Amino acid sequence: MNSPLALVVLAPELLMAVAAMLLLMLGVFGGNKSARLVGVLAVAVMLAAACIVSQMEGMRYVVFNSMFVHDSFAKFVKVVVLVGAALAVMLSWGYNERARIAQPEYPVLIMLATLGMMLMVSANDMLALYVGLELQSLALYVLAAFKRDDARAAEAGLKYFVLGALSSGVLLYGVSLIYGFTGTTNFDVLRSVVGEETAPQMAVIFGLVFIVAGLAFKIAAVPFHMWTPDVYEGSPTPVTAFFAAAPKVAATALLVRVLMEPFAGMAGQWQQIVVFASIASMIIGSFTAIWQTNIKRLMAYSSIGHIGFALVGLAPGTIEGVQGVLIYMAVYFINSLGAFGVILCLRHKGQMIEKIEDLAGLSKSRPMLALAMVIFMFSLAGVPPLAGFFGKFFVFMPAIEAGMYQLAIIGVLMSAVSAYYYLRIIKLMYFDEAKVAIDPVPEFSLRAVLSVSAFYIMLFCFAPVPIINAAQRAAASLLAAQ
Repeated sequence: MNSPLALVVLAPELLMAVAAMLLLMLGVFGGNKSARLVGVLAVAVMLAAACIVSQMEGMRYVVFNSMFVHDSFAKFVKVVVLVGAALAVMLSWGYNERARIAQPEYPVLIMLATLGMMLMVSANDMLALYVGLELQSLALYVLAAFKRDDARAAEAGLKYFVLGALSSGVLLYGVSLIYGFTGTTNFDVLRSVVGEETAPQMAVIFGLVFIVAGLAFKIAAVPFHMWTPDVYEGSPTPVTAFFAAAPKVAATALLVRVLMEPFAGMAGQWQQIVVFASIASMIIGSFTAIWQTNIKRLMAYSSIGHIGFALVGLAPGTIEGVQGVLIYMAVYFINSLGAFGVILCLRHKGQMIEKIEDLAGLSKSRPMLALAMVIFMFSLAGVPPLAGFFGKFFVFMPAIEAGMYQLAIIGVLMSAVSAYYYLRIIKLMYFDEAKVAIDPVPEFSLRAVLSVSAFYIMLFCFAPVPIINAAQRAAASLLAAQ
């Protein structure tokens, strides 16, 4: 479909692109004094875009010469990504001003990265996928090194850029192989070609492996996870919070779309890769996090483990599994933002503290902050009735129903292992003596994000139906395209 209606389908992306350019011009003429205003307007635009997306029909529209698709799957993921990005900008206001990096470019870069994510999840062609992925990645490289005077941030940005460029090369190599063997990069055509008995299966598998490897880097799945701890630790903490939320959701959704649409006919082949990445991510993420002394590195390894849990839902290749992945990521992004919100509050005499041992005695000096951290840690561990429990339930059940008992059992065991380091933080906060006094939390925006996140995690069990139904419609729309 190529008509003026196509512009309506693309309206949220156009809004984000135009607003980003206007806010950039506002920042150019307003200077650093306009940073807070640009940030507020960026949040308003992203929430407005989320409202527009949520009001759009869930019908499948394929526009711009089959390069761009809108369906319930894209709709669900875009709302999550836009809300996650808006909350991440709100988390950054106080920190950026104290660290003297409050510049209007910061929210604009987050908007451009979010725009790239929106294009990624609506890609219906390998080239559209690559354009969206690179738009997101280029903005994220700059954000990682946004604190230019900090050596750790510069190192994090450089590492992320070099390894990200390598993964992009791997992805492009896979795309070129697929094009060479099938003669197309369009998802719809690829799906029909791959399903034919005469298709060069072994050759296509070769290209598929490179594509999955490139996307595995973006979601930090083992064995392409090595960049995560260093980038999480070196980047400014609000940037790390953003990394753990929106890009993680978008990249996971992209992997799901690529495997479940153009390569649906090769499920038997890619399932082996997904199962390996899932098991390896759960084991390495869970065990390695135990030995961490820096809270941001612990969260980095925790995120690797959680990607492994999410992939448990993708492995069966069923509608219930895709639904489970979407629910899991919708819970995980708000959990991560909440946990990083608490980390942003950990300041002693105005200086950020990142050692886990410095959380000792937090319940006595900042009881509400400690309570919020308990909620996020218990949820990440999968303790019922918090939201994290339901996330794991909805990814483990499809694996069990598909007969993947070993994968589900390993997932449960690694959940028990990961509970150790989450409980260790709670034990430090409530049973150990304080070593440093934590400063009060002055910012209203930070308190607001923490409150919203904590209530979402606690109250999810009372009203899970809207999210479960939305995830079910999203998964059904993805499989209906086959």
